[in-house]
Amino acid sequence: MTDLQQMGKLAKEAAFRLAELSHQQKNAVLACIAQQLKQRQQDILNANAKDIQNAEQQGISKALIDRLMLTESRLDNIIHEVKHVISLPDPVGNIIDGAELDSGIKIERKRVPLGVIGVIYEARPNVTVDVACLCLKTGNAAILRGGKETQYTNQILVEIIQQALTSEQLPAAAIQAITNPDRQLITQLLKLDQYIDMIIPRGGAALHQLCKEQSTIPVIVGGIGVCHLFVEQSADFDKSLTVIHNAKTQRPSTCNTLETLLVQESIAAEFLPKLATYNQQPLITFHADPQAFAILAQHTDRVKPLEEATLSQEWLSLDLNVVVVKDIDQAIAHIRQYGSQHSDGILSQNPQLLMQFAQQVDSAAVYLNASTRFTDGGEFGLGAEVAVSTQKLHARGPMGLEALTTYKWICSGDYAIRK
Repeated sequence: MTDLQQMGKLAKEAAFRLAELSHQQKNAVLACIAQQLKQRQQDILNANAKDIQNAEQQGISKALIDRLMLTESRLDNIIHEVKHVISLPDPVGNIIDGAELDSGIKIERKRVPLGVIGVIYEARPNVTVDVACLCLKTGNAAILRGGKETQYTNQILVEIIQQALTSEQLPAAAIQAITNPDRQLITQLLKLDQYIDMIIPRGGAALHQLCKEQSTIPVIVGGIGVCHLFVEQSADFDKSLTVIHNAKTQRPSTCNTLETLLVQESIAAEFLPKLATYNQQPLITFHADPQAFAILAQHTDRVKPLEEATLSQEWLSLDLNVVVVKDIDQAIAHIRQYGSQHSDGILSQNPQLLMQFAQQVDSAAVYLNASTRFTDGGEFGLGAEVAVSTQKLHARGPMGLEALTTYKWICSGDYAIRK
């Protein structure tokens, strides 16, 4: 039986211990994790193969299976990210600012760990390692609840992480995982405000909504990526096609993948045929509004009528909405109505319109002549990320090390009293 109260208590105790660690001690346990991941590579891949087989038997979507799957290359990338986190500066202990007041009190704002982080996620075993390493680097404990589809992979990954902690004389409970698939445990986890300081959901809209409604702990909202690119009439067509293809196909199951393409009406008749006949693999299936459909259907059979409901949903596949808009104002209005404030961009040669787009689109990441696929902790130089936040308080965009800290005021005096 899973005792969440006991897990919470042990995590809290571990967090106090982690908060005292030096940078060198934290990096030592991360180096041990990287080493063990490499040494036990085949064990990890074998466990992951069991999860993949179960997922296929259960008819889980290809997009979800892609998120679940580990290969030697992907595992090497995970190990590389652990080593990259080791190389990053530790924000804990940094003095953000300070001053000496007229009263003689010296104040400093010092960065400190958050405490215990609860992370609920679906079929992405890399999250297990990413979250654990980011939390350990910042002196936080973590309670992880992965999806049932990652059962075998997560078990061995957490086992490796806990063995590394123990070998460095640190509490194994610093990183714990809820392995029981009972969904009621998620609701219970969301009520452990006595022990957990922050909840980070990484999954679909339903999971985020559940956390917002049920949690008595602060929740980081994000990860839902209804991402847009707007092709403005001055854009370079050939370069735009390359960006669009990358944003849609480079890894379509991720939250920073392009889901809706907006094309200015004045260039639709010229640009959309080029889009339809752009034959770089893999090929995209278009879901077009009536105006776009009339043009695309003359040049490809990979086009379907657009259903409005898809405009506010993630495809997570090689499907792309195509909508014709009158101008930049209508494009921005569309993004405000259907977007998720994740990653949105414009392709244009007009400096004034680029600036307008950057100022008026209220997303965590705004791209000017670039693919939305860059919204990632590693690409932003933050190391591995714990999540992509689309909210505005505490953290926004890819959440790296600093986002897993808070601060406290340190006030020093000579037996000072307030007059």
